[in-house]
Amino acid sequence: TILCLLRSFEYSQKNAILVPAAALGVGGILVFWLRSRHKIKTIEMGDGWWGSGERPLKGKEDESIRPFKIETSDKEIEDLHRRLEQARYTPPLEGAAFHYGFNSNYLRKVVAYWRNQFDWRKQVEVLNKYPHFQTTIEGIDIHFIHVKPSYVPHGRAVQPLLMVHGWPGSFYEFYKIIPLLTEPARHGLNEGDVVFEVICPSIPGYGFSEAPHQKGFDSVATARIFHKLMNRLGFKQYYLQGGDWGSRITTNMAQMLPQSVKGLHLNVVFINKQGLGRIISVMLGAYLPWLVGLTREDARRIYPFMEKNVYYLLRESGYLHIQATKPDTAGCGLNDSPVGLAAYILEKFSTWTDKSFLDKDDGGLESKYSLDELLTNVMIYWVTSSIVSSVRYYKENFAKDPDLTAHTRVGVHVPTGIAAFPQELAHTPRVWAKQMFKNIVTYSYMPRGGHFAAFEEPKLLAQDIMQFVRKVEQL
Repeated sequence: TILCLLRSFEYSQKNAILVPAAALGVGGILVFWLRSRHKIKTIEMGDGWWGSGERPLKGKEDESIRPFKIETSDKEIEDLHRRLEQARYTPPLEGAAFHYGFNSNYLRKVVAYWRNQFDWRKQVEVLNKYPHFQTTIEGIDIHFIHVKPSYVPHGRAVQPLLMVHGWPGSFYEFYKIIPLLTEPARHGLNEGDVVFEVICPSIPGYGFSEAPHQKGFDSVATARIFHKLMNRLGFKQYYLQGGDWGSRITTNMAQMLPQSVKGLHLNVVFINKQGLGRIISVMLGAYLPWLVGLTREDARRIYPFMEKNVYYLLRESGYLHIQATKPDTAGCGLNDSPVGLAAYILEKFSTWTDKSFLDKDDGGLESKYSLDELLTNVMIYWVTSSIVSSVRYYKENFAKDPDLTAHTRVGVHVPTGIAAFPQELAHTPRVWAKQMFKNIVTYSYMPRGGHFAAFEEPKLLAQDIMQFVRKVEQL
């Protein structure tokens, strides 16, 4: 009896130790599983080298920030004029307007203005009105402008804002919106409660940023370089804004280092993720939009679906297939002919600004922009010979990820603002955007405007950015 009591005591003692230990172990596994489910996935930052040849084994990269100034010369202008004078034209079909591309009758007018009235020296002065810089990151020189507010009210925090352009745009797209963001009170936007210092880099291979010398330079590499740029400028946290490729790059930045991104503002959202749910949403949305989370405005912008999301995009995306497959072939002609370059670039500023401009003989270009503005953007590509390296960006991105969906598996958890412009290439309703952007703070149906928002409607875009940042700062 005594032996049985002893054995029973030993067994109960073991249970007293094993049961809590087992419970603790199971509980720990459960907690780990729950935490792992809610852990934010990120894109690996990694590293890269895009300079010529192999990366040096020794020596630290020059991290200095160097002042930069755009310059021109008589030789550069004389060469341009000679090429413009020797242009050949093919007469357009009668009544073709812009349905076959850039109407050559109007192209003659643009080229005549370019040759006889456009003053590149004067535009260089305009470009140099903001401070330009270069710095070397991952073996290539990165160009950017950095504009600080001239006056900051006492006690007011200045928010750093990185704005990224796309193709066929440039840093120049932001010249009209910069003063609205850095000096809002002077332009009647607010009483100065939100003030920015703006950093606008040129994507490597665009404008005055050196082109990568190695294959594989995509939006993730760009995102990493721009994070390094902001860190080099002394910023630990900052806001991001982008459209076109700038939207993709800044989204990647938010996915890569969410702790560094205070907020992400986009004026275009491309979500290619398909599936049964999307098909059902599209089918039911035409009849019962509220049932699938679409608003009346969403329905107005999406339907008829085939016309607005298939036929229109097929018509407007021919350039994309060329640039995503054999960019250098088309690039040869564009880099050699300023007239060809202007036609290729400005045609996008027509239809992507307003779909109805297809029916106009002049493409509606001068109804939204001046010829000086349009040709200054073209000249940035011409004088830097960057058209080939800029269109290669499509091949580098699509070759790795043909439908650009790889990164949609990594959600965006930073506060996000979306400005949906009615003439954008495609409309993404909030309910679709939420599949990727998990923390949408503002979603605005903009009253007018198209793809080049900062260039076309700077005040509307500035107001939306400020509204977004105010809400984020109040969170």
